[in-house]
Amino acid sequence: MTTDPAAEHASLSEAAEELAVAGQLPRFLLMYKFAIEELMTKLRILSEEFDFVHRHDPIEHITSRVKRPEAIKEKVHRRGLGSDWVSAARALDDIAGIRVVCPFVDDVFAVARMLTAQDDVELLRTKDYIARPKANGYRSLHLIVRIPVFLSDRVEKVKVEVQLRTIAMDFWAAVEHKLSYKYRDSVPPDFAGELSAAAATAADLDARMAALHERIR
Repeated sequence: MTTDPAAEHASLSEAAEELAVAGQLPRFLLMYKFAIEELMTKLRILSEEFDFVHRHDPIEHITSRVKRPEAIKEKVHRRGLGSDWVSAARALDDIAGIRVVCPFVDDVFAVARMLTAQDDVELLRTKDYIARPKANGYRSLHLIVRIPVFLSDRVEKVKVEVQLRTIAMDFWAAVEHKLSYKYRDSVPPDFAGELSAAAATAADLDARMAALHERIR
């Protein structure tokens, strides 16, 4: 379900803002943990049911994380967004993150369609780096969604970033991250070109494996 772009920056409830301002960070971040757990359940159900019906599991594996408090502070400070948690919650899309790794490119878009078709999943924004890869070759489908989290005394609508990619894309991204971190202060001259070439190889592998999959269906 899509939503009005103007609603993307809707405030947290007053209760959530009070928690953040009062410095009760662990409880504040619990909302993001619960949002991840709800989405993980949705994805596991889609995976199992789709496999039962179609004899093909569109999800290879799923990982998740809630951004560490120090990482949130650093990002908020770097962007000049203010120094409180309310500013962070309003402005940042990736306090909660889920990564879904799929066997094939078609699976990436199938899972995205099935997830965002659910009535309680609001699609705020899509970044399609598969159709339009980043300059370094990075490919993935990013969804910013918002879901209701039912707490003991209220309901909070919480944003989560969902990244969907193939196994080949995930391998490239994981190794690129390690290499970029290692060489961040002394990048070899041919580094960018080699990364881009490796990304093209990964994309070709995706296409070849998809063709093989079509032949044995």
